[in-house]
Amino acid sequence: MQQHLRTTLVTTASAALVSGLLLAGGGSAAAAPSGISGDFNGDGYRDLAIAAPLGKVSNKSYAGYVAVVYGTKNGLDKSKRTIISQAAGWVPGTPESSDYFGDRLTTGDLDGDGYTDLVVGVHSERIGKTNSFGVITVAWGSAKGLTKAVDLAAPLPKYRNELGWGLATGDFDGDGRTDLAAVNIAAPELNIFKGPISRSGKAAGLVGIDTTAQTGINADRIIAGNVNGDGATDLLVMGQEEKGNAYPTRSVLYKGGKTGLKPAGKVAGGYDAVIADVNKDGYGDIVTGNFMEKSADEPNGGPGGAVTVTYGSAAGLSTRTPVRITQATAGVPGSATKGDRFGWSLSAGDTNGDGYPDIAVGVPAKDVSGRTDAGAVVVLRGSAKGLTGTGAKSFTQNTAGVPGNAEARDQFGASVRLTDSNRDGRAELIVGASAENKGEGGVWLFKTGKSGITATGATNFAAGSVGGPKGLSYFGEVLAG
Repeated sequence: MQQHLRTTLVTTASAALVSGLLLAGGGSAAAAPSGISGDFNGDGYRDLAIAAPLGKVSNKSYAGYVAVVYGTKNGLDKSKRTIISQAAGWVPGTPESSDYFGDRLTTGDLDGDGYTDLVVGVHSERIGKTNSFGVITVAWGSAKGLTKAVDLAAPLPKYRNELGWGLATGDFDGDGRTDLAAVNIAAPELNIFKGPISRSGKAAGLVGIDTTAQTGINADRIIAGNVNGDGATDLLVMGQEEKGNAYPTRSVLYKGGKTGLKPAGKVAGGYDAVIADVNKDGYGDIVTGNFMEKSADEPNGGPGGAVTVTYGSAAGLSTRTPVRITQATAGVPGSATKGDRFGWSLSAGDTNGDGYPDIAVGVPAKDVSGRTDAGAVVVLRGSAKGLTGTGAKSFTQNTAGVPGNAEARDQFGASVRLTDSNRDGRAELIVGASAENKGEGGVWLFKTGKSGITATGATNFAAGSVGGPKGLSYFGEVLAG
């Protein structure tokens, strides 16, 4: 029987001693929204959502929260922030132990008002005293930032088994409205809430897709993007496929169109992915990360993990042979060591302004200077040839200019995000080390220049810097914006 895979590494640490959360304003002056993806307050600068899913809220362990830091002309500004949890009066629900609020995030303009909204999949939330689990909370963007939220109310799937386990947004039917895709660990596993979604929590419709019945691959993680360059968003469904007595990870591309999402071919499996046009030919390329070692059960793994690029074309998947990159690939810094978990997390963005998206790869179990699982991040460069090891860079907490020191089990690189928060045309690198300081977590901000990401001027902060409680929280486990 297929398994849904939890890819969070939770370490044992002392419980947080602080309950309750500070809500700090992150607003901007009232103005027409920018329409820029990732801009919650419409001021023209991309913002960042940082999850702390193990955070103690209202004395409830692992209730979880999300910190939002707003972008400015000088980049992300910690003084402009909002803390979102079920303890906030404007957020539905109440904090409960082991809800893990924030460990599933995505963004998109669901109501079409020009402001980006934040979507939280609270998949562990129990529905009353029933055996159903999972709510989806939408925090609405506005000129004041994120200050109002609602749970999706209708229509909803008949059976809810961890609804919100996976989330993605896009215009899957090409009608100009943003839709929301959500994984529900019960058939149909993939639920498409048709846009627009009103601020009362009502979607325009609901379409269920049983991916296991259609393709043999269960829906576990979902990634949205445009592979064939048309007007509809495509969706990559990542999961497992039964092969005899084995269940290797496998992915299937669902092409968007007027009649909705339809399966269009299987690609390399893994545990994270991004869709980005890394060779700038007008078609989105599928970059999957498989942090496992290569084996019969994990054919797309590698020595210490691997990243596989499946190129896009007008027809969808290209006939070009997929390219696999590991830490043993020429140009990639360091060496491939078993258990590194290269490919654990991925993000795409143009770091040097040349028009080619680059790919940040988290390597959270990389040993650094003898420190076990201290973690690293590798940035691979896009080019006319596609994604290669040429010009790749690697960063750890021991890299000159990076604050702090590499310590055992920090898991630096557990999350990565490439985003242009100061609108200079180049994406900065944001790195989460969720296990830092026995699970308190932390986030590192790297600047960028003409040569790409640089450690010079890098900064870092923990939950307390943005109004969150100290203690075990896994702050930085998930990044979105």
